[in-house]
Amino acid sequence: MKVEFEHLQAAHCENGVTTNLLRTIGVRQMTEPMVFGMGSGLFYIYIPLMKINGGPAIAFRTQPGLIFKRTCKALGIPVVRKKFSSKQEAEKFLVECLNAGRPVGCQVGVYYLSYFPKEYRFHFNAHNLIVYGREEDRYLVSDPVMETVTSLSAYELERVRFAKGALAPRGQVYYPSAAREVTDDQIRKAIVSGVKRNVRDMLYIPGNFAGVSGIAYTGRKIKKWRDKLGLQKAGLYLAQLVRMQEEIGTGGGGFRYIYGAFLQQAHAFHPNDALLDISAKFTQAGDRWRQAAVQAAGIYKGRLSSQADFDTMGDYLIEIAAIEREAFRALSNIKWHA
Repeated sequence: MKVEFEHLQAAHCENGVTTNLLRTIGVRQMTEPMVFGMGSGLFYIYIPLMKINGGPAIAFRTQPGLIFKRTCKALGIPVVRKKFSSKQEAEKFLVECLNAGRPVGCQVGVYYLSYFPKEYRFHFNAHNLIVYGREEDRYLVSDPVMETVTSLSAYELERVRFAKGALAPRGQVYYPSAAREVTDDQIRKAIVSGVKRNVRDMLYIPGNFAGVSGIAYTGRKIKKWRDKLGLQKAGLYLAQLVRMQEEIGTGGGGFRYIYGAFLQQAHAFHPNDALLDISAKFTQAGDRWRQAAVQAAGIYKGRLSSQADFDTMGDYLIEIAAIEREAFRALSNIKWHA
């Protein structure tokens, strides 16, 4: 069984899966930046009490699954999402979908993905891919972060669909359940709702852990890590930040570039030149995130070790928070027109 399917590469897995699945039902206007913006994908949260791979939990994007859910809801497209306690039931449902000619999105763990380079395999269970067919014992896979389509054996696919640990996928599958014609007016409204929700998430969540306040808070904490944790543990914490920033999808810098591209594409539907100016701010923030990653790498690889190096790292994040606060405040002042 094999479904007609066009593979499009993307910078981030859930953006790519959402874009590709929507295109299979005829929504050809979708691009990765538009999906990311409509789904309010940009986020930041630092949770020091929760540990992943030995370091604090840090996320640069919204909760897994929300980009797909929000984008489809904004466009009026119904969705199906299922999780399973039984591996047999999970495979049965998957086969039924493929027999019906329906490609499906799957949440999987990264560690046992055999087509991933070994250096990119670690315990992270919120990766997304599309299964679009089966040939003998191998499932045909479109992983948006890969250049071409690939495949997994039935055993390999089961293993990643039922990976254990934080964010365990439990065989999760999801897909748009019905085709819908999407109008330019729907896209205009989806852009506005996506931006307003992202402004809320980055500026107005209470406390110090989330949004732009969370970025600045992390920067202030980093300045204390050398004395509080010691060089080795502080280096591991910075390695965790860089892993979540640059290796889990597109992370800190890449997501800012995608969001900037979203605002540029949104300009075609809402021709307000302020969107282009704000887009440049997110590109500037992305550049700073990349510079911060280089600084952090120098520390955890042992090339940099002084308190001044940690201060520089912390200052990068404090500067990023200021840039992004200014950008989101400018977005909150946009006058949208129907």
